[in-house]
Amino acid sequence: MKISNIMVSVDLGAAAADRIQLAADLAARFGSKLTGVAGRPVVGPIPVGDMLEVERVWAVAERLTDEQLAQAKALFEREAGSAHETAWRSAPTQPLAYLVEQARAADFVVVGRQGPADGDPGLMGVPAGALLMEVGRPVLIAPPGVERLTAKRVVVAWKDTREARRAVHDALPFLAQADEVQVAVIGPDADREGAEDVAAYLSNHSVTVTTHLLRNPEIGAADEILRFAGREDADLVVMGAYGHSRLREWIFGGATRDVLQTTPVCCLMSH
Repeated sequence: MKISNIMVSVDLGAAAADRIQLAADLAARFGSKLTGVAGRPVVGPIPVGDMLEVERVWAVAERLTDEQLAQAKALFEREAGSAHETAWRSAPTQPLAYLVEQARAADFVVVGRQGPADGDPGLMGVPAGALLMEVGRPVLIAPPGVERLTAKRVVVAWKDTREARRAVHDALPFLAQADEVQVAVIGPDADREGAEDVAAYLSNHSVTVTTHLLRNPEIGAADEILRFAGREDADLVVMGAYGHSRLREWIFGGATRDVLQTTPVCCLMSH
């Protein structure tokens, strides 16, 4: 499977440069085009009172939006140097909706992790959870400070759901280049999740794979899979996203929400 176009969400947050470098390195490895995407809404006054003053303030807001989009473009061009071909798309609009729209031309999208301690990406930030629900493409979650993804050792967090099946299929370009892939199943019913079938499927794609049934996790599913990835020295986790409804996950908790906020390694997720 060829990856022809990688899209990366660009904002002016502290982690944006690392994210662009990571995406550019992947584009160079896969021989893909790298497309930077940024949106920023024009935040202006409610049109009441003196219309001349409203127009003046609105012009200032439009100018600020244009300036910040130009800054984002300059950041992308500076940090994307390792990609052999690049493109840029930006617009004065809501960043999430714009990225979802542009992703029709992408094989997968790179977006930043946005946990409580990750800093504010500002008006140009794209929330990873909302993106996963709407984009219809695999999404690579990049933690702050990660500038490169080797993906030589990969963990597949397997649960027999349509989301996990989609994620494994979407991740094949990464899995095929990995030195070793670990299929990990968590929970007392791990034997019933069909891990051996997944391993056989990957083996048929020339992937070196082993299975691990973690029947008695000592901690929550997200923490257990991330701890397992750490023990295996993996730098990529592949998993389905929002097997339950997103609302339920954010109210009651769930593996997707926890991983999106805390993962120290890159995660390739599909919904």
